Amino acid sequence: MAKSSSPTASASGTKKRKSKSGALTHEEVKSLGHELLSSRTHLNHAPTLLALLSPSAPLKIALEALISLQSFFEPLLPSIPSSSAAAAEVASSDPELVFGAWLRQRFDEFVAALIELSVLPHSDDTIREVAFDAFMNFVKLGKDGRFHSAIYHKFLHAVVHATDSIDPLLELLGSKYSKYADVCYFTYTSLDKITNSLGSQTTGSGKDGLQNGDDSSEDRSISCIHNIYNILVHIPALDFKKETKFDMWSTVGISLKGEKNSFEGSSATHINKRLKVKFTKAWLAFLKLALPLDVYKEVLATIHQNVIPSMSNPAILCDFFTRSYDIGGVISVMALSGLFILMTQHNLEYPKFYDKLYALLTPAVFMAKHRSVFLQLLDACLKSSYVSAHLAASFAKRLSRLALSVPPAGALIIIALIHNLLRRHPSINFLVHWEVPQDDTNTSGEASHPKKVGADPFNNEVTDPTKSGAMRSSLWEIDTLRHHYTPAVSRFVASLENDLTVRAKTTEMKITDFSSGSYATVFRDEVRRRIKQVPLAFYRTTPTSLFQESDFPGWTFEQASVLGNENSTVETGGASPAKRSRV
Repeated sequence: MAKSSSPTASASGTKKRKSKSGALTHEEVKSLGHELLSSRTHLNHAPTLLALLSPSAPLKIALEALISLQSFFEPLLPSIPSSSAAAAEVASSDPELVFGAWLRQRFDEFVAALIELSVLPHSDDTIREVAFDAFMNFVKLGKDGRFHSAIYHKFLHAVVHATDSIDPLLELLGSKYSKYADVCYFTYTSLDKITNSLGSQTTGSGKDGLQNGDDSSEDRSISCIHNIYNILVHIPALDFKKETKFDMWSTVGISLKGEKNSFEGSSATHINKRLKVKFTKAWLAFLKLALPLDVYKEVLATIHQNVIPSMSNPAILCDFFTRSYDIGGVISVMALSGLFILMTQHNLEYPKFYDKLYALLTPAVFMAKHRSVFLQLLDACLKSSYVSAHLAASFAKRLSRLALSVPPAGALIIIALIHNLLRRHPSINFLVHWEVPQDDTNTSGEASHPKKVGADPFNNEVTDPTKSGAMRSSLWEIDTLRHHYTPAVSRFVASLENDLTVRAKTTEMKITDFSSGSYATVFRDEVRRRIKQVPLAFYRTTPTSLFQESDFPGWTFEQASVLGNENSTVETGGASPAKRSRV
């Protein structure tokens, strides 16, 4: 089969066809495709069709070229040599080996064109979907029916390093292919490699980039981190607990080099284990990166629901959560959810947990975006009977002090939290009402320093709850809420007047009913409330002025006469209607 000269022979025919109009028409492209599929004598039509695969090309022409090339390469895919073998066959004298090397080069160009059409945001939605489906078909039809992980890795590498939006492509990937276990498996595998490579590049060149003032490398790194996170979000973790049979995109399924048996015949438990391992590695590699603040917050807001349940060993995240919890501010508030799960479900020990939780109680937390989850977790953390009396008293006192400065919705939450604290820990109920005798001295035994009436020994500035002095104080701040300007707060504070030590007669308050409160909810509830009596302004005599003379003692008001002719009225129009004199 001496046909190695056929590409050269067909080149002249293509040039003649293009010379008539200057550009190929749709019918001409269709004819080139038919000729390419009919005989090897027209192999040089392949480069011509490859040149038409561009986002700027007309849609019909690009689609026709793509479909023709896909039909050409699919039956030849098993015979296409690997890249290393093709490089060695270029200098061979065997025509078949030379043809195999040429075919490999054209196939790599076709795959690169498909990736470009899929990734670029200005590609037409139709050509993007067709190109991506064609690419995934080549992934499916790997050698011997195996998942073609090499070209899939190239695709993910291009997606991660894309500088423009990749949302349309990720929507296709998530909606069509994320349900297949092998697609998820090799996605996690490739992301693990790409992320580790990105982390090493950032660590190695980060200092040099900062010294040289090069912001472009930092911007590219941040863009890559955003893209990796978007891929992880659009490839959700499979429900490993409910899956009894996993669907595979490729024929063989999840199979690696050197493995004789594929996972197709393996049990769901074995596949489940392998998927969890890859899922965990991908997320760990991502969390080791220097995450931008917006990505950091999104991760903390969802990781306890979308990531921790699917990990092989969630305790590995202890360093990430403790480091986030130690940062302070809103980051600590958002890290509390994951840290609480690790402590309660995975036996994580964190000695300074309550100290950090105590320090987070500031007025800003009652106006934060994620205050609802934080306040619910705060109530859950203080539910344990192992919480000591001085710790419960410190939290109750800290919350009552905050009630003086938070919005009305925050005051309602604080009342509910203190209600639950007093009911769970009867030993601190003395804080509700504590009378100080005249001859009482300090609890420390210092008789020379008697307690002063009106002085609060509680120190709100310290961050250590054991040194706050709450056990020598009282909840006098709650009593001031009886006169709160918001009626809902003044009414609700009456719930603390009940004897909370009698647990049979009282019930805990659900923090979820108050944790999402705001000015809007307080106003809406007050407007909807039906009242029996409405306060009205009542006057025995009709008032003749806005203010009474008794409101301004020492002043007299003489009302100017408005009677008279029009001229006098016009002349005095610019003067004051009333004269004020000091008595």
